[in-house]
Amino acid sequence: MNPNLKWKALFIFAVVLFCIYFLIGYPVFPTSVAQIKDNFSKQIKLGLDLQGGSHLILQVQVQEAIAQETDTTVDRLTTLMRSKNIHYDEVRRVDDTHILVRNVDSSQVSDFRDLVTQQYNNVWDMSPAAGDPNGYTLTLRPGAVAQIQESTMTQSLETIERRINALGLTEPTVQPRGGRNANEILVQLPGVGDLAEAKGVIQAGGQLELRLVEDLTTYPSVSAYMAQHTVLPPGTELVRGSAEGRNPNGTTDNSEVWYLVDRAPVVTGRDLRSAVENRNASNPGMWQINFTLSPEAARRFGPFTQQNIGRQMAIVLDHRVTSAPTIQGKIEDSGEITGNFSQESAHDLALTLRAGSLPASIKYLEERTVGPSLGADSIRHGVQASVLSLVVVMLFMLVYYRLSGGNAVLALFLNLVILLAFLAMSGAVLTLPGIAGVILTIGMGVDSNVLVFERIREELRNGKSAAAAVDAGFDKAFLTIIDTHVTTVVSAAFLGVFGTGPIRGFAITLVVGLVANIFTAVYVSKSIFQYHLTKMDRQAELSI
Repeated sequence: MNPNLKWKALFIFAVVLFCIYFLIGYPVFPTSVAQIKDNFSKQIKLGLDLQGGSHLILQVQVQEAIAQETDTTVDRLTTLMRSKNIHYDEVRRVDDTHILVRNVDSSQVSDFRDLVTQQYNNVWDMSPAAGDPNGYTLTLRPGAVAQIQESTMTQSLETIERRINALGLTEPTVQPRGGRNANEILVQLPGVGDLAEAKGVIQAGGQLELRLVEDLTTYPSVSAYMAQHTVLPPGTELVRGSAEGRNPNGTTDNSEVWYLVDRAPVVTGRDLRSAVENRNASNPGMWQINFTLSPEAARRFGPFTQQNIGRQMAIVLDHRVTSAPTIQGKIEDSGEITGNFSQESAHDLALTLRAGSLPASIKYLEERTVGPSLGADSIRHGVQASVLSLVVVMLFMLVYYRLSGGNAVLALFLNLVILLAFLAMSGAVLTLPGIAGVILTIGMGVDSNVLVFERIREELRNGKSAAAAVDAGFDKAFLTIIDTHVTTVVSAAFLGVFGTGPIRGFAITLVVGLVANIFTAVYVSKSIFQYHLTKMDRQAELSI
């Protein structure tokens, strides 16, 4: 045998062996047919439409993010006016997009206007307040509202995707759903193992806020507070919490209470740099979450804690006070969240915080489970279509090109083996559109072989020998094959980059199948022809 042909044969054999190993020989070397089937089912991961799973629709409450921006502006504006020594009666939020500044000192109106223009010119519009000659109303611009909505949706999408990926789920789909103002997110979890855990992590708001407690007394209800005070102080709100640890006899009290806290937080979850669960040293059997802040938040948090030593600071998670420790000294870049946490709940909370704080809470709209029967039907119909197309193609190639058609059939089988092996090695998911990509790959593979075989026939008709006709046929068809494959790969690449979910699955299988087809239809097929020609009489006719 030609030494060059021998090395080609060894290389092809090594590729085939490598692919088969990753399909049926990994992770446990099979010793039975059942083990082979088990390995294959574990290596080829199926999408939601094939193996079943959960289909969730969530709605982001973007109005909360707008309200939080307004509260933050109230707090910052108050601080700026005090630093400029501008006198006023009150700064308060009227609603989610309006702020009222009452009775600004008439001699300082110009300074106040300059301050607002300098700090909030592109975000807030200022106009005189009705019924107050020295009062002003700040209105959040529609463009700013739209920007907050867009950034809230973007951050929510990225955060939910990071949370799901942290759970180890395979190829989840997280994408916007509905129109521009629907604020809905589609989440698909193929083959999810623990639906309750996944839903818990997705729906956990993870909105961490550190707020100053304005009243040391806690109240059993909102009505109990209003009965004593009738009105809330400006810039504050009542937040639900737990009275755990407040009984003087040392017993645990989990009754619901309400805390009066500042409306604007000094630190939010967006300021977190890390969060890790640890054992609670002061409460054996319980767990806590230790967190560190970003440098910018640390510069803000240090002076705040130094000015409020001895006061309580509420740790608010998802609009609920988990604990309200007393500030013992200056705290800069680290802290802890304590409460009635088990190891699992502390781990889930730390995971949620690490993945990123949601800028607004999530409302659960819909859950639809794709049952295994639908997946089985999809698999059966998809496999039937693939097998039928493969059989028809094989019969055509064998009848029309005789023994050379067997060469094409072998190349097609090897193409499918390489494609499935890639899916197994990369952890990619096979979906129903992916099966369509496999069928299209079969068609492209046949097209490549037809181009080569017709070229060989043409060279044979021109009087060339079988060996010369094979060489000329592959050489002249090669550029055409490359051209057709490159244009299709580029189109599929755009689908993979800009598409989502099933479209991306179709693009991946098509691109991999086309790349494998160049190897099988050109390199492998030509090597088979060359091997056959070395074994036959040089003057014999080629069965094509």
